[in-house]
Amino acid sequence: MQATLLIALFAFLGAGTAGLIGALALRLLRHRSLVVTLTVVAAVAVTAMLAGTLSVAWEMFLSPHDLKVVTIVVAMAAVVSLATAVLLGRWVAARSRALTEAARSFGDGGSFAAPPERVSAELAALTAELQSTSAKLAASRERERALETSRRELVAWISHDLRTPLAGLRAMSEALEDGVAADPDRYLRRIRTEVERLNSMVGDLFELSRIHAGALALAPSRISVYDLVGDALAGADPLAREHGVRLVGDAVDSVPVEVDSKEMSRVLGNLLINAIRRTPADGTVAVAAKRSPDGVVLSVTDGCGGIPDEDLSRVFDTGWRGSHARTPPAGAGLGLAIVRGIVEAHQGRAAVRNVAGGCCFEVTLPAVSA
Repeated sequence: MQATLLIALFAFLGAGTAGLIGALALRLLRHRSLVVTLTVVAAVAVTAMLAGTLSVAWEMFLSPHDLKVVTIVVAMAAVVSLATAVLLGRWVAARSRALTEAARSFGDGGSFAAPPERVSAELAALTAELQSTSAKLAASRERERALETSRRELVAWISHDLRTPLAGLRAMSEALEDGVAADPDRYLRRIRTEVERLNSMVGDLFELSRIHAGALALAPSRISVYDLVGDALAGADPLAREHGVRLVGDAVDSVPVEVDSKEMSRVLGNLLINAIRRTPADGTVAVAAKRSPDGVVLSVTDGCGGIPDEDLSRVFDTGWRGSHARTPPAGAGLGLAIVRGIVEAHQGRAAVRNVAGGCCFEVTLPAVSA
């Protein structure tokens, strides 16, 4: 028993000394290549075995021949271990470099393409994560490009919309000032109309900026959809009469929703105004509300003749108008963007689809218990 403990002690001392030297080498070479690290690890393992074996062999007073045999066996094992470590390190390093090159491609604005060579489980997991990150970055770049395009269009359109009424206001005010206006009252009424239009545009811009900044403060309360739609129809009735459009709100279920009534009235008001202006005289704008598995669906159906399929995905974008007109009733192209922003702030969603003779705007809101 005592001899066994001595053998274990000498083997531990020899292997421990080699291990300490190896740990120091790893610390000094921690910033070097993976090939160097794996080589050091293999060398430490073999050296520890060799040092432990030789320490025990010397203490056991082996013959020179036996000691030589043990040393040769351990040396051959060391050569094979070191060669294996170098090959493994070079294989892992090559796969790592290929992965680095692939990662650099999507970092420069491209998409990530996984290297075709087989890799270890850890590098495979890293590859999968890089592919997921690349897809997210591509989607983010696409959203950024769409937002930048929308912003440029909005700036161009708003600049034109501001310049036109301001030029008219300036011309009318100069005519009044110079006393050359044939009908001053008509000029004053026109000036007031343009000022109200500008005020409405500035209000829409302010509302949209609050939505984009996430500063839209909601004060939700429980209200019946029937009452909400009734108020919106009453507010849009004068405009419908002016355009000769019939408003229909018979298919409205009395279901409760928990919304900010002021903001949701603006949503329905924008949808109704948009529908009335796009529907020809003697046309019909129908409002409906019903409970669905997804919540409560409010819909506004008009007679605009439909929206081109390529434009359906852009209807709620900031600045979209559906035409190139810059004069009323085209508007500033902000109403539907405000609709989407307010609805999404209520954890709902806004959508549009073509129907026979027109299109149907749908707003889905979370349902509440009766």
